[in-house]
This record gives sequence, structure tokens and C-alpha cells, in this order.
Amino acid sequence: MQRRTLTQILALAPASAVWAASGLAGSATAAEPLFPGKAPLRIVVGYPPGGATDRVARIVADKLQARVGSPVVVENKPGAGGRLSAQYVKNAPASQPALLLANPAVMLVAPLVFLDSGYDPDKDFRPVSEVNRYEFGVAVASAVPVRQLSHLLAWLRANPQQANVGVPATGSLPHFFSLMLGEAAKVRTETVGYKGSAPLLTDLVGGQVPLAIDTFDVLLPQHEAGKIRVLAVSGERRSTMAPDIPTLKESGLNLSGMGWNTLFAPQSMAPDIAERLSRMVQEIMKEPDTRQKFEASRLTPVSSSSAQTAEMLKAYRAQWTPVVQRSGFKP
Repeated sequence: MQRRTLTQILALAPASAVWAASGLAGSATAAEPLFPGKAPLRIVVGYPPGGATDRVARIVADKLQARVGSPVVVENKPGAGGRLSAQYVKNAPASQPALLLANPAVMLVAPLVFLDSGYDPDKDFRPVSEVNRYEFGVAVASAVPVRQLSHLLAWLRANPQQANVGVPATGSLPHFFSLMLGEAAKVRTETVGYKGSAPLLTDLVGGQVPLAIDTFDVLLPQHEAGKIRVLAVSGERRSTMAPDIPTLKESGLNLSGMGWNTLFAPQSMAPDIAERLSRMVQEIMKEPDTRQKFEASRLTPVSSSSAQTAEMLKAYRAQWTPVVQRSGFKP
């Protein structure tokens, strides 16, 4: 065969072959190690494996590994409603980098209701990036004779003994949102706290509790199966997963609210490293396959800078802090 120069080969070869033959493929995908000695980065989750927060962490960790140039592992630290995970990351030394994936129960509610949660969200952490948001759903048992939120409120006023609202846990966001709903609708309700979504759904499907508020991703499969009816969602707009279900505002209540999962870095992490991680996560959350994985889990993916995340947290506290304080809730 006639010998060709490298330039000729590169000109004739397919693009993928060019990168491989020239050795450029590795340099295009392999990241400069973000941490000395390729120290593994841990994403710490305050809940057991298999739950929604754990699934979110694993999607992000899988994508982040190629960018940081060292292993990225998910570490589950369940206990105390997620507070143990925050305490653990707060004390993480710079030589053992860690991020906390936390929700409002950990970063908003716990510091408000515990005399000493073991951490200060503002002093001990810096926001890296919001990862996803989730709505709440207002659902009724199939035996409850209503199909619209306005009908539900009229039914509760006519049947005050039935005004029991099941929530997955006392002190959870659905608990406080149920109080917000009662205030907005001027309906006196009684909150019934369960030990998780599974027993709540069992009683809702069985009709032992007439009304429930939980995260939309938990309620939607039972709604689709015809075992319960979700009457409204708490977002500012209808969910793309169920566009036939109206929002609370569309249903006549001036009320909205969302939950979220957000990545936080401890103060021990250098600010420039935390900022680089923020940019990486933003890139990850914009990728189509990442968004598809989140949507398959019935979660809304979000991409936000550290500054945008800080503003979101500020607005969120302004909305929810008065509700938690008015509730008088004590753990």
C-alpha cells in the first residue's frame, strides 16, 4: 500500500477514528484531577439507598466522575431525618472532599425546630447547585365524592369530622404545606402524620384517611392506576407528567410551593473548587439524557449557578419560615 502522511490519514478518516488515532480522545474527555492525589469525591445523602434522593445522587455522581478526574461515590448516612448527613459533611476535612445533597427538611425545617441541629446552613455550607424540584399533590381516596378541589373544600366544610389530612411524616414539607392549604382555604384540618409514604398510601387507597398531601412523584402512579385521585398540584404551572391535573392556583387557591434537592459544599472546601463543581453540575443537568433520567423518576431537573441557588434559598426561607414558626411544631 502507498504510504500516507499523518495529515492525509486524518483528512480521510471518520471523525471518531481521527480522535482515537491521534490520541486526542483521551485528552478531550479525561479531566484534570480536581482534587490532589485523585481523592474521591463523596456525595452524601441523609437517607437509605433506593429512595428518590439517593437516585438523584447516583445520576449526578455517574456524570460527575468523568469531569472531576477522580472517583465520585454516593455515601448514605441515614438518621435523624437527614441531620446526621449534614453534620457529617460539615466536619469533612479538605483532604476528604464531600458534597451534601439535601432537601428543605434538612436545610430549612431542622434548624428552625431543633434547639441545636448540629449545623448552621449559612455558616457551615455554601450552595453549589440546585439539582431538581418536585411538586406536592393533593389527593383523595376514591370513595370521597369529589373530583375538583373546590368540591373537596365544600365537602370538608360540610363534613368537618372528615377533615383529616394524611402526610408522610410530621415535620415534613407535606405537613407544613397541609397547614398552608388549610390557611389559604380557610378550612380547619387535622394533620395525621405517618411513618413514610408507603403506609400513607396504603391507608389512602384503603379509605382509612380521606385526604393526603405528599410529593407528586409518589402519588402519581396510584392516580394513574385509578386507586386515588390527585385533584391539584402545588407548582406554579401544571406538571408535564400529568398536564390534565390543574394547579392549586388554577383551582382557586392563591397557593404554590415546591420542594428541592440541592448540592452544598462544606466551608472546608475551597471556594474556587466549589464554584468549578457548580459549573460542572450545571452542564450535567442540561444534558438531554440526564433530564430524561430525572423525568423518568417523575422529578423536574434544574440547572442553577451557586448565586442563583443562594437566591432561591433566600426566597424559599421567606415563604416557609413563617409557616413553620406559626405551626408551633416541636419534634
